[in-house]
Amino acid sequence: MSSPAANIATAISTATLDSESPALLQSITSHGGYAFTRMATLAAAGDQRAAEAACEMAWEQLHSGPWHSVLPVWRDAYSMACLHVAKFHFSNGEFRDALRSLDMGIIMGGPLLRKDLDSAIEVVLAAKSRYYHNGVADDDKEGHGDAGSRLLVSPQEFDKSEVLRILPIRSLSSKIVGKRSALSLEAFLCEYFLSGSPVIITDCMAHWPARTRWNDMDYLRRIAGDRTVPVEVGKNYLCSEWKQELVTFSEFLERVQSTGCRSKAPTYLAQHQLFDQINDLRKDISIPDYCCAGGGELRSVNAWFGPAGTVTPLHHDPHHNILAQVVGKKYVRLYSATYSEELYPYSETMLNNSSQVDLDNIDEVEFPKSAIGGVLILEVQWCLRICKHLVFFLCLCCKILFGREVDFMYIKTFAGKIYVQPA
Repeated sequence: MSSPAANIATAISTATLDSESPALLQSITSHGGYAFTRMATLAAAGDQRAAEAACEMAWEQLHSGPWHSVLPVWRDAYSMACLHVAKFHFSNGEFRDALRSLDMGIIMGGPLLRKDLDSAIEVVLAAKSRYYHNGVADDDKEGHGDAGSRLLVSPQEFDKSEVLRILPIRSLSSKIVGKRSALSLEAFLCEYFLSGSPVIITDCMAHWPARTRWNDMDYLRRIAGDRTVPVEVGKNYLCSEWKQELVTFSEFLERVQSTGCRSKAPTYLAQHQLFDQINDLRKDISIPDYCCAGGGELRSVNAWFGPAGTVTPLHHDPHHNILAQVVGKKYVRLYSATYSEELYPYSETMLNNSSQVDLDNIDEVEFPKSAIGGVLILEVQWCLRICKHLVFFLCLCCKILFGREVDFMYIKTFAGKIYVQPA
């Protein structure tokens, strides 16, 4: 069989890069990037080593200090270098390497060249599909066990006694948040949104392809297996051993399946704009009409994906949230805004959106006012108008959080264990 490169009929086109390159290189030079400009120029002329060198130079600039202090021009410079590197991998038929370079450009790069990155990914995926369709074995499609092992969450009965054993004490003894079926937008706005009350809306996701597809390991590997995603490794971001990594989605799935609920270092895909990055997964969901309540704009659609036992520290978010539980089950504890003082937020600037209270092990001496609030168990359903809340994964699960800004109400969401606070 001929090499992959010989079967490639379409080259990666970079219309934005071609038009914006002179101005971008001039801006990079004005910020001291003389060496980068030279390497990028050589890369554009066909020097692969220069492209790789430019990528490393931009990477160093991205890690020269706190992320918020990185100059935007260096993020665009990194995207430029990633495009150059991807072109070389693609021309050599190295599809996975090309995808990794392009994903890195999306995750770490700036917005200037995003259209070029997205279109290049489509070209690489199409070429990869044609190549493997012509009889070449794809490693991601083989050797993954029987049909039962390919389910992320097995169809087993919910064991309440086991849940009570692993959840914090008195977890199921408080008031349960009410459920509504086929709740109209007007009723949601008047009865829940304006009053800042939480509600679970059932039967809103039955038409989503994600409900079945995202529980299928083969489907996820085929759609996203070669894509690079950011993950968190460790109990939570307040622990000293916590870290972030960039791995392929296939590697992430393997880690999730092999992680027990007592693991000290679970791997968690958290608060990532996965659907902006992987369009095929975006096609499996729908934006709920409830996101339109009260006006304002949809700010983000983020994905959380992790194993049983995953807990995010108590924290708040700056937007109204709609939580969609797609696969699996989770425990959610909700708090009223009146308990803000009892949740002891950190005073440090970097952590002032997080609580010092660990609900798994409350230190009543250090935190004597610690509150025990209302509780709710989520399966595959909506939870809307979450304000201050705690989330504990009961089994491996996938969830989506739709965050939106509103004109007349402010909401904080303590998540992780997720805690909700009305305005």
